[in-house]
Amino acid sequence: MAPVLRVTFLGTASSRPTVRRNVSALAVQREGDLYLFDCGEGTQRQMMRFGVGFTVREIFITHLHADHYLGLAGLLRTLSLQCREQELIVWGPASGTEILESAAFVGGDRFTFPLQVRELPVDSAIRYDGYSIHAFGTDHAAGSFGLALIEDTRPGRFDVARARELGIPEGPLFGRLHRGESVRLADGTEIRPEHLVGPQRSGRKLVYSSDTAPCRSVLEAARGADLLIHEGTFLNEEAERAAETRHSTARQAAEVALQAGARRLVITHFSARHAEQPHRLEKEAREVFSEVEAAEDGMSLEIPLPEAPEIGGT
Repeated sequence: MAPVLRVTFLGTASSRPTVRRNVSALAVQREGDLYLFDCGEGTQRQMMRFGVGFTVREIFITHLHADHYLGLAGLLRTLSLQCREQELIVWGPASGTEILESAAFVGGDRFTFPLQVRELPVDSAIRYDGYSIHAFGTDHAAGSFGLALIEDTRPGRFDVARARELGIPEGPLFGRLHRGESVRLADGTEIRPEHLVGPQRSGRKLVYSSDTAPCRSVLEAARGADLLIHEGTFLNEEAERAAETRHSTARQAAEVALQAGARRLVITHFSARHAEQPHRLEKEAREVFSEVEAAEDGMSLEIPLPEAPEIGGT
């Protein structure tokens, strides 16, 4: 069974909260690992409200605008009051350690767990078991980055029926063939893995743009994404304002998804003037890219595995 890969939108407003929306935060669950991509004010309440839990492994702060990190202080104190003991790492932009440490330790409270604040340089990646999280540059603020969770390539599909036809006993030999090893049967027949194992299959790719104007680095990071979460702060009629503030319009987000060959797009980070009626933004994006929807606080999406090619298929 494939590991769960799920995102829950904890905050979908830009700059300030509205009655309907909190500011930026995204919960990313990959099987038993929970991450936060950004942590705007009030994130801990959103985590309770939408049932994502507090077993967060690491937190990524994509840039040092207040609506993306002010929720750290409250969340860390809640974790301490729950007697957390596991170390927590907060990743942030280059040269952002001092600011994030100040936010984390405001009030001077001691935590029940070790806390580290580390810099995550653009174009670097962190390896985990079966996947990695990559930081790519964005066009918004000094040192700002987006994030891509990319799963490792999986072995090809194993043809169990064909293996049985060839007289291969079930058990360790099946596993060796699936891992790409040749095996020899009791009668001396050699069986090569390419006879029974299809081409390697890609894992899933989740891309989160954070705040950005349209730029080449985001487009390249989003290539082939199973889910692209891209800010769509403004309508296209406000393109001048978007450029001034280094944000994107909904149409521009859709153009990135189209050019990158993404399978699905969710737009988020809505200006307060559109936060209560995001359908106009969604409609504008859909004129360019059909598989799109506007995010809502509490919306949760599971990302399925891509369809696997059959053995011998293209």
